[in-house]
Order: sequence, then structure tokens, then C-alpha cells
Amino acid sequence: MKISSRSQTAPFIAMDVLAEAQAIEARGGNVIHMEVGEPAYGAPKAAREALAAALGRGDALGYTSGLGLAALRQGIAALYQRRYGLEIDPERVVVTSGSSGGFMLSFLALFDPGERVAIADPGYPCYRNILGTLGLEPVRIEAELVSRYQPTPALLDEVEGPLHGLLVASPANPTGTMLDKAALGALATYCQDRGVALISDEIYHGLTYDTPAVSALELTDQAFVINSFSKYYAMTGWRIGWLVVPDRFVRTLQNLAQNLFICPSHASQIAALAALSDEAEEEVARHLDEYAYNRAAVMSALPKLGFTDISPADGAFYAYAGVSRLTNDSRDFCARLLTEGGVAATPGLDFDPARGHTTMRFSFAQPRDKIAEGITRLTRFIESGG
Repeated sequence: MKISSRSQTAPFIAMDVLAEAQAIEARGGNVIHMEVGEPAYGAPKAAREALAAALGRGDALGYTSGLGLAALRQGIAALYQRRYGLEIDPERVVVTSGSSGGFMLSFLALFDPGERVAIADPGYPCYRNILGTLGLEPVRIEAELVSRYQPTPALLDEVEGPLHGLLVASPANPTGTMLDKAALGALATYCQDRGVALISDEIYHGLTYDTPAVSALELTDQAFVINSFSKYYAMTGWRIGWLVVPDRFVRTLQNLAQNLFICPSHASQIAALAALSDEAEEEVARHLDEYAYNRAAVMSALPKLGFTDISPADGAFYAYAGVSRLTNDSRDFCARLLTEGGVAATPGLDFDPARGHTTMRFSFAQPRDKIAEGITRLTRFIESGG
């Protein structure tokens, strides 16, 4: 038997780093985790208790609608009213198996094989990897710090050949930068005028430090919006997310979801619904104070250690920085930082295959004492000639 060509995607390097860090820990080593966007706090208490209660009652937790539980879809629609003042029809909400499931469903619903979707580099590596696996062409746009590492209409105009889609992320991974209403509106108008499908990854909404993030739904009802309970609600392993889509796509997505996934995890949907409660909201909002503290510490330390061109980190919990003063091989640098310095961080090659050999991403999603120790170890490693 042969291995299919479509399966030969690039690795998700951050997860490779995590695996190596866990192997070191299994051998008795101690590692500070700054490699993955993994909130340290776990699911809200209300979410855990809701699932425990369902299990205690002996609820079957069988199949749900492929679109998700009606109550959860209604709860997500209510979130848009609270957060953005938007009236969203719950029928437009599609519950997914994490944002990853949302990407697969979106790409399949919007594009035919061979069509071209623009993404900004540096960017989340799974965008291009999922697109390629599905037989689509990721069109990588080399964004610069001057545009906050975000796409612009001018950059899109430089693309040769047709574009069928544009995927934006605000706040973005790995840079944490955001598109304000004017910038996102300009991209929405660009797409609408040219018949380009707009997909907005809003998984880090709620995790912002100076100004709230703008949803594409504030500007257009024709975008596909992807979100998840993973980051703001600290429910990464529960694999539960959602889409908000134009109503004409709902049945198409239902058919796809039924065949690909049958339905999202019933257990995770029960927990997710409880995570939308006022009690849980008060709990997760407190996490932002910890992230803000860590952000200040990391953003202060990195320039002193020789890192340059540090992204503004408007939101999310990442610092993306140039490392060319220290190395021209970020992957080797990260490997030595892990094995010799006890800090796991991600080389920029994960996010920018062309330029990432001189950049790195640090996650500051762990508790403040862990991040402080990570900075101490990073300082020691660099000062020792690392």
C-alpha cells in the first residue's frame, strides 16, 4: 500500500516541541512550557460540574444534531449579543469539533479543489496544512510588522492569479496583533467587491488587553466566523467550537458535519453550555489579569535579551520576536533552549516557512510564577552563550 500524497503535510512544530518537552519531563526533567497556546487553568468550574451532574444522572450522552445542541446554539448566539451587541439567529450557529473542525467544514463548504485561499505569514500553520490536505492552494502573503503582520488590500493586490478566499485572524497566532474596525472593514469590502469568501478566525476574542476585538459579523453577515471554547474558556482538550455562517450555508454544513463527524461530542457540548453562564464568565475573566501580567513581563524582558521586531501582542497570549541577533537557525536555538535551558518555545518556521528561521514565538499562557521562571531560564541560557 502507498501513502497518499495528500497526507504528506508539514508537521505542526509546536506540538512536536510539546512532545519532546513531555518526554524530558517523563525522564524526570523540569520544563517551563512556553511552546503551546495552552491555558493553565482548565475548564471553568461550572462546566465541569455540569458534565459531572449529567454523568451522575446517567444521561446517555448519545448523538446530537450534526449542528449541535439547540440550547448551545442559542447560548452562543446570546454571547454575540452580550459581547458585540449583535442579534444572531441561532440557526446560523454550527457547533463544531473544535476550531479545527470548523476550518475543515468551512473550506469544504466554500471551495472546490484547486481553488486559492490567501493567508498571512506569519500565521497559524494548520491553516495552510489543512488547505493543502483538502486539495486547496494556500496563497501565503508575507506580511510585515509595519502592517502588524496582517493582510491589507494592497498586499492582496500584489497576489498573482485568482483568489477565491481570504482567511484572517484577529487577534492572530503567533503575533497577537489585531485588525481594527477600519482595517477589517477594508478587507471585508475588498472581498465582497471581488467575490472572495471571507473567513474570520476569532478564537482569541475575549483575550485582549487595550481594546476589544472586532468581529467580522459587525461588518458583514456574509463572512464565515470561526471560534472555539479552547482559549478564552480554557477548554483546549474538550475539542468544542463553533461557526457562524450565512443562512444559505447551514444545510450544506449540516450535511458535511453529519458525514464527517456525525456530531460534536455531547459531553463537551454540555460543558460548553455551562461555560457560557455568568458564573463561568466571572471565573474566566480573571484569567485575563494573569495573561496581562505575563505579557508585561515577557514584553519587557525580550528586548533586553537581544530579541527584535517584537509583535505588539494586542491580544491572545503570544510574543512573536526576531532572533537574528542570537541565531540564524531558530529551530536549533529552540532545541538547545529546551534541552540545555529547560524552556520550551516554538521556532518561527512553524508560522512562516520562508522567514521563520530568524523568529520565535513564546506563549505566556501559564501561571505568572512559571512565566517568571521561564524568563529567568531564558536569560541564563542567553547569557551563557546559548
